Amino acid sequence: MAKASGRAGHKGEEIGIMRKKLMLVLALGAMFALAFTAISAAKWTILKAGTLVLKADGGVSPKALPKKKFAPVTVHVKGEISTSDGKHPSAFREATIDFDKNGQIQTTGLPVCTGGQLNAQTTAAAKKVCGKSEVGKGSGQIEIAFPEQRPISVNAPITVFNGGTKGGKTTLYIHTYITVPVPSAVVTTVTIKKIKKGRYGLRTVSKVPVIAGGSGSVLSFDINFGKKYTYKGKKLNYIVAKCTDGKFLANIISAIFKDEANSGAGDVKLSGTIIRPCTPKG
Repeated sequence: MAKASGRAGHKGEEIGIMRKKLMLVLALGAMFALAFTAISAAKWTILKAGTLVLKADGGVSPKALPKKKFAPVTVHVKGEISTSDGKHPSAFREATIDFDKNGQIQTTGLPVCTGGQLNAQTTAAAKKVCGKSEVGKGSGQIEIAFPEQRPISVNAPITVFNGGTKGGKTTLYIHTYITVPVPSAVVTTVTIKKIKKGRYGLRTVSKVPVIAGGSGSVLSFDINFGKKYTYKGKKLNYIVAKCTDGKFLANIISAIFKDEANSGAGDVKLSGTIIRPCTPKG
């Protein structure tokens, strides 16, 4: 009887230990799940100055990329602009951003469009004229606010066209078309050049024109950049990247917002760094 009692006691201890281990595993699993949820939810990089709020996000697809050689990718960029007091935001007019050196742009043999071909064109007309040079698309929202009138929100389809490479600079044209207050095209010019600045290898300067006589402000944009094409029998990709250490960096040197309606009284300049994950392979 004593032996049986000993064996039962020993078995009970084993069950107790197993239960403790199971509880520990479940607790760790819950902790990692919560941590993962927090990381997944923290997608936006939020920059603030005064009452102006800029939420920025982006990344590449696919996320799993070679460590040492470049592979085709699509780049996703999005942003939201608002104010903490709910008022009409100052107009987004210019941005200078340095991008990770582990990304590159290729334009060899890619058809070219000029800014003059896009001015005053609807989205359909712009694609008809410059469709072969299209390298991206998306959507945006613009708010028009005239004095003593309720602001009007306008949805704006976005198409991105290659403007070619010359003198070490690549040009992009981001075209959108609005119908309020009058039908008009809004063409943002983006210039890109190579730099050698530590982690950063590309500098972009984006210039947004005055919208609706200064009464229009961009509220949001969501754009995908990327294109596969063939030149002289060779398959090429507009954007290529590699993942050397599990992350991509973008440094917003300056994002300039102009208060057109109040002679610059509400001008704002923002800066900050965006870090997004990638997965090294190979």
